[in-house]
Amino acid sequence: MAAKTTAQTWDTDRYQTQHDFVWQYGEGLLPLLAAQPGECILDLGCGTGQLTQQISASGAVVTGIDADPAMIAQAQQNYPHLSFAQADAQNFTVPDPVDAVFSNAVLHWVSDPIAAIWSIHAALKPGGRFVAEFGGRGNVQTIVAAVEAVLGQTDLHPWYFPSLAEYAQLLESNGFEVTYAQLYDRPTPLKGKHGLANWIRMFCDRTLTDRPDAEIETLLSQIEDRVRSQLYIDGQWVADYRRLRLVATRLDSQS
Repeated sequence: MAAKTTAQTWDTDRYQTQHDFVWQYGEGLLPLLAAQPGECILDLGCGTGQLTQQISASGAVVTGIDADPAMIAQAQQNYPHLSFAQADAQNFTVPDPVDAVFSNAVLHWVSDPIAAIWSIHAALKPGGRFVAEFGGRGNVQTIVAAVEAVLGQTDLHPWYFPSLAEYAQLLESNGFEVTYAQLYDRPTPLKGKHGLANWIRMFCDRTLTDRPDAEIETLLSQIEDRVRSQLYIDGQWVADYRRLRLVATRLDSQS
């Protein structure tokens, strides 16, 4: 999902059909949110709105925001009865403080994590909760290494994948108390014979920018060959995801 500052082009049709695992896995985060009827909740990086809708079904009043205009347009089309707006995770504001900020598969796209934490803190009521999951240290490490090896470059990936201790410390240094934190492996099946190539096209598009189609196909084939023994399992591509899941409470005053 796309509340980001890193340059990235989003294909909403491909996102919803080939990569719907993003929001489907996010359903597992909803019990930690435990939205209550009448609560005001912000879905930060709502993508095409599926989890926003599920939060709304609890009876909460929910607004979805996303940095990408195509995502917001698709979310509004999917769920015209809900409220969506375009906003960046690093500098968004809300008209009135909310009871909770929810964020799934977003914060690894944000280049300035402290700015995002400040925005989240300002959006919450004192005692409000922040519930998030995103890529943690070691996420898609095998894929990234293969892409960089095939392209002959380093530091290509655009993401921020912190350790559990690193991100918890950022939260607790900026007005939050962390009440739950977990870093865990989540091998993620990718759809279809070309699941890995489609994943790279979706989430690593800037590494392929301005290359001829024939060259892109060759590069993708070389990447597949490099990781096949590790990530092609029982006839299916499986991405080496590691996720960081946290729950934190806004303290009454920022330290």
